[in-house]
Amino acid sequence: MHYEEYFRSLQGKRILVMGLGVSNRPVAKMLLRYGCDVTGCDKTPREQFDDELRQLEEMGCKMKVGEGYLDDLSADIVFRTPGMHPNLPALAALRESGAVITSEMEVFFELCNCTKFAVTGSDGKTTTTTLISEMLKASGKKVWLGGNIGTPLLPLIEQIQPEDFAVVELSSFQLMDMHESPHIAVVTNLAPNHLDVHKDMDEYIGAKINMFRYQKPDDILIVNADNAITAEFTGNGTTRYFSYSGKVKTGTYLEGDTIYRNGTPVLNKKEIVIPGEHNVENYMTAILAVDGFVEDETIRQVARTFGGVEHRIEFVREKDGVRFYNDSIASSPTRTIAGLKSFSQKVQLIAGGYDKKIPYDVLGPHIVEHVQRLYLCGATGPKIREAVENAPNYRPGCPEIIECKDLQDATYKAAADGKSGDVVLMSPASASFDQFKNFEVRGKYFKDLVKEL
Repeated sequence: MHYEEYFRSLQGKRILVMGLGVSNRPVAKMLLRYGCDVTGCDKTPREQFDDELRQLEEMGCKMKVGEGYLDDLSADIVFRTPGMHPNLPALAALRESGAVITSEMEVFFELCNCTKFAVTGSDGKTTTTTLISEMLKASGKKVWLGGNIGTPLLPLIEQIQPEDFAVVELSSFQLMDMHESPHIAVVTNLAPNHLDVHKDMDEYIGAKINMFRYQKPDDILIVNADNAITAEFTGNGTTRYFSYSGKVKTGTYLEGDTIYRNGTPVLNKKEIVIPGEHNVENYMTAILAVDGFVEDETIRQVARTFGGVEHRIEFVREKDGVRFYNDSIASSPTRTIAGLKSFSQKVQLIAGGYDKKIPYDVLGPHIVEHVQRLYLCGATGPKIREAVENAPNYRPGCPEIIECKDLQDATYKAAADGKSGDVVLMSPASASFDQFKNFEVRGKYFKDLVKEL
């Protein structure tokens, strides 16, 4: 169906836009431009509306906001915001009443006829998605970057041509009720994450499987052969593998310092300018995803010039010989473990934050191995301390553990204790919601603290 035909078909139907955040505001505007009957539902009270929300109302969007924004709802179609669990009682009631529950990304997948790449996983999603985009762009292709990064793509669909490429990062929340799959689906890895929202690990894995569940025979699934969960995944089309630890027949692998694709050398890992072995793995994933679309020399050019994504082991500054790195994206133990492994020396680690109810025992031994001083704050501070002290390789004082009031206190203490040659790494292994709206705000706050030292 052409996008104009789709939006015209919505005229006369009652449409709820559930959650008026970054992705849904442009969708609401688009629906209003097509003359649709739109009600925006959001917990933000009217007195806290910003200019954009007031503009939506002026365009004709009805508003159901504040504490009771989920009460007594009725609709024909619902656009769910990515962070809203699809089994929320209000959504379940709407579904039972006959409403169609969809999302900006699902409708985009349904309507857009360009080549679509999608990336999901517990770790490495954003860097891998960005690398695929950078490689395609460097080869002269028009690329639209979206999903969890970039901008909502559905409101831009009028500009996207069939010969273009859409590259999107998708979270488990976006995937839970998806019924469309991309031409090339990438699953970087899977480990316990977001178990404060998902009822269990099976639901989390099921959401990730949804990304490739609806692929066709000529589509491609790319998975991590080293991850016990993803290694079992099989797509409806061709399944390809990447492996850091051994050869694979169909896919990419590392042998010595060289990344091979289907037995042919493509890239020496020493050409990759962003630090960390996990980024070598991200390159292996992206190289496999763009196979047939990007020349190998273009891949090598990107490796030599791409400086990385903000908040991902991002160098902030050096002061008095101490180097400070912002790894605020690390909201899980596996992300922090990858960050620790990126340095050849022991680091001064700042960790802790909001508790997503995930286990921390796996983190303990890695902190003991890679950390000289550990600065802990937030709700998960005690859990991280316990994981360290219970690690088989732990000895009292190795690492030294310093309790801190908050991120500011931890940053100041780490700076005061630092000696020339030290690395201070803020890699929390926890979500940011105890103090910050999201990891970006946390990372910016840390960078501001460091720059003001």
